[in-house]
Amino acid sequence: MARDNSDIKPTEAELTLLNILWKLGPATVRQVHETVSETQKTGYTTVLKILQIMHEKALVIRDESNRAHVYAAANSETFTQSSLLKDLVSKAFGGSTSKLVMRALNNSTSKEEIADIRQLLNELEEQDQ
Repeated sequence: MARDNSDIKPTEAELTLLNILWKLGPATVRQVHETVSETQKTGYTTVLKILQIMHEKALVIRDESNRAHVYAAANSETFTQSSLLKDLVSKAFGGSTSKLVMRALNNSTSKEEIADIRQLLNELEEQDQ
Protein backbone atom coordinates (compact mmCIF):
# COMPACT_ATOMS: atom_id res chain seq x y z
CA MET A 1 0.00 0.00 0.00
CA ALA A 2 1.35 3.43 -0.93
CA ARG A 3 2.11 5.79 1.90
CA ASP A 4 1.08 9.43 1.58
CA ASN A 5 4.58 10.86 1.45
CA SER A 6 4.05 12.84 -1.75
CA ASP A 7 5.50 15.94 -0.08
CA ILE A 8 8.87 14.14 0.27
CA LYS A 9 10.84 14.41 -2.96
CA PRO A 10 13.69 11.99 -3.59
CA THR A 11 17.11 13.43 -4.39
CA GLU A 12 18.84 12.46 -7.64
CA ALA A 13 20.82 9.74 -5.84
CA GLU A 14 17.67 8.43 -4.14
CA LEU A 15 15.82 8.39 -7.46
CA THR A 16 18.64 6.33 -8.96
CA LEU A 17 18.20 3.72 -6.23
CA LEU A 18 14.41 3.83 -6.52
CA ASN A 19 14.69 3.11 -10.25
CA ILE A 20 16.81 0.08 -9.41
CA LEU A 21 14.29 -1.14 -6.82
CA TRP A 22 11.41 -0.68 -9.26
CA LYS A 23 13.35 -2.73 -11.80
CA LEU A 24 14.58 -5.47 -9.44
CA GLY A 25 11.80 -5.53 -6.88
CA PRO A 26 12.76 -6.06 -3.24
CA ALA A 27 16.55 -6.30 -3.01
CA THR A 28 19.44 -6.39 -0.57
CA VAL A 29 21.96 -3.57 -0.34
CA ARG A 30 24.47 -5.80 -2.15
CA GLN A 31 22.07 -6.36 -5.06
CA VAL A 32 21.34 -2.63 -5.32
CA HIS A 33 25.05 -1.82 -5.11
CA GLU A 34 25.92 -4.34 -7.84
CA THR A 35 23.30 -2.85 -10.14
CA VAL A 36 24.24 0.78 -9.54
CA SER A 37 27.93 -0.11 -10.00
CA GLU A 38 27.21 -1.14 -13.59
CA THR A 39 26.75 2.51 -14.53
CA GLN A 40 28.52 4.56 -11.86
CA LYS A 41 31.27 4.24 -9.30
CA THR A 42 29.59 4.13 -5.90
CA GLY A 43 30.73 2.47 -2.71
CA TYR A 44 28.73 -0.18 -0.89
CA THR A 45 28.57 1.93 2.27
CA THR A 46 27.30 4.90 0.27
CA VAL A 47 24.43 2.81 -1.12
CA LEU A 48 23.71 1.49 2.39
CA LYS A 49 23.65 5.00 3.87
CA ILE A 50 21.37 6.35 1.12
CA LEU A 51 18.96 3.43 1.62
CA GLN A 52 18.96 4.06 5.39
CA ILE A 53 18.14 7.74 4.81
CA MET A 54 15.44 6.74 2.33
CA HIS A 55 13.97 4.43 4.97
CA GLU A 56 13.87 7.30 7.49
CA LYS A 57 12.11 9.44 4.85
CA ALA A 58 9.62 6.58 4.17
CA LEU A 59 10.73 6.33 0.52
CA VAL A 60 11.58 2.65 1.01
CA ILE A 61 10.43 -0.08 3.32
CA ARG A 62 12.89 -2.49 4.95
CA ASP A 63 12.45 -6.15 5.81
CA GLU A 64 14.72 -6.90 8.76
CA SER A 65 13.65 -10.52 9.23
CA ASN A 66 16.85 -11.89 7.66
CA ARG A 67 20.48 -11.08 8.30
CA ALA A 68 20.68 -9.15 5.03
CA HIS A 69 18.02 -6.46 5.11
CA VAL A 70 15.79 -6.30 2.05
CA TYR A 71 14.66 -2.93 0.75
CA ALA A 72 11.69 -2.16 -1.48
CA ALA A 73 10.22 1.06 -2.82
CA ALA A 74 7.46 2.31 -0.55
CA ASN A 75 5.51 3.67 -3.50
CA SER A 76 5.09 2.63 -7.11
CA GLU A 77 7.05 4.20 -9.93
CA THR A 78 3.84 5.75 -11.30
CA PHE A 79 2.91 7.27 -7.93
CA THR A 80 6.38 8.79 -7.50
CA GLN A 81 6.51 10.08 -11.08
CA SER A 82 3.08 11.68 -10.68
CA SER A 83 4.15 13.34 -7.44
CA LEU A 84 7.35 14.69 -8.98
CA LEU A 85 5.48 15.87 -12.06
CA LYS A 86 2.85 17.71 -10.00
CA ASP A 87 5.65 19.45 -8.12
CA LEU A 88 7.43 20.38 -11.36
CA VAL A 89 4.25 21.72 -12.97
CA SER A 90 3.52 23.78 -9.87
CA LYS A 91 7.02 25.21 -9.43
CA ALA A 92 8.27 25.62 -13.00
CA PHE A 93 5.09 26.09 -15.04
CA GLY A 94 2.81 28.02 -12.69
CA GLY A 95 0.50 25.04 -12.39
CA SER A 96 -0.11 24.88 -16.14
CA THR A 97 0.11 21.37 -17.55
CA SER A 98 -0.30 22.73 -21.07
CA LYS A 99 2.83 24.91 -20.64
CA LEU A 100 4.76 21.81 -19.59
CA VAL A 101 3.50 19.81 -22.57
CA MET A 102 4.22 22.65 -25.02
CA ARG A 103 7.79 22.99 -23.68
CA ALA A 104 8.33 19.23 -23.86
CA LEU A 105 7.00 19.04 -27.42
CA ASN A 106 9.23 21.91 -28.57
CA ASN A 107 12.35 19.99 -27.53
CA SER A 108 13.23 17.39 -30.20
CA THR A 109 10.13 15.21 -30.10
CA SER A 110 10.38 12.37 -32.61
CA LYS A 111 7.62 11.46 -35.07
CA GLU A 112 7.07 8.21 -33.17
CA GLU A 113 6.63 10.09 -29.89
CA ILE A 114 4.21 12.53 -31.52
CA ALA A 115 2.18 9.56 -32.84
CA ASP A 116 2.13 8.03 -29.33
CA ILE A 117 1.02 11.34 -27.84
CA ARG A 118 -1.68 11.75 -30.49
CA GLN A 119 -2.97 8.24 -29.71
CA LEU A 120 -3.01 8.98 -25.99
CA LEU A 121 -4.92 12.24 -26.56
CA ASN A 122 -7.46 10.41 -28.74
CA GLU A 123 -7.95 7.78 -26.03
CA LEU A 124 -8.43 10.49 -23.40
CA GLU A 125 -11.01 12.23 -25.58
CA GLU A 126 -12.90 8.97 -26.09
CA GLN A 127 -13.03 8.39 -22.32
CA ASP A 128 -14.61 11.81 -21.79
CA GLN A 129 -17.40 11.16 -24.30
